[in-house]
Amino acid sequence: MPRQVNHEQRRRQIAEAVWRLATRRGLEDVTLRQVAAEAGVSARLLQYYFGTRDQLLLGALEILNTDAERRARERLEALGENPGMRALVRGVLLEMLPLDDERRSRHVVYAAYFVRFLTEPALAAVAREAPPALEDLIGGLITQAQELGQARPDIDPIAESALLLASAEGLQTTVLLGQRSPERAIELLDHQLDRVFTETTDD
Repeated sequence: MPRQVNHEQRRRQIAEAVWRLATRRGLEDVTLRQVAAEAGVSARLLQYYFGTRDQLLLGALEILNTDAERRARERLEALGENPGMRALVRGVLLEMLPLDDERRSRHVVYAAYFVRFLTEPALAAVAREAPPALEDLIGGLITQAQELGQARPDIDPIAESALLLASAEGLQTTVLLGQRSPERAIELLDHQLDRVFTETTDD
């Protein structure tokens, strides 16, 4: 009896090959043949699962994003039942810092994709059209914090959300480059959070 193929597992196998290539050499000149060789599958099978090169890159990115969202939810759930709005926002922002091997590898892959987004119109269009989900999420949490008396009432939640995310993205780059330690990046992020929230302790 023929062995059944786990299609999701096969898609992940191919996506992980894309990620490994991204961390080693970037994605500027990556080809379907290179990805197939890295994944240990035929180019024909790769095209069966993903189609064109652009569809492959976007599909691998979608799987990476799904993984990131799952791990973020797990870490936020570990904060407990009532962690407070500041702790929730802090938890979301910490996912943007390369604080362990998993997050470091993920952000290096994202950096490789960023270069492709800058140079390829088809991929750039997808990036531009993606909704600002994180900005909306953090803005919503800050609004809830204001309603609960946990954040300053005189601030603009949307503006503060954008600034917090920009801070986290900038800190991410300096940690990846070794210009700043992860511990110092967290201290600076906490400094930014102290401007927004009236509660200053993190469980």
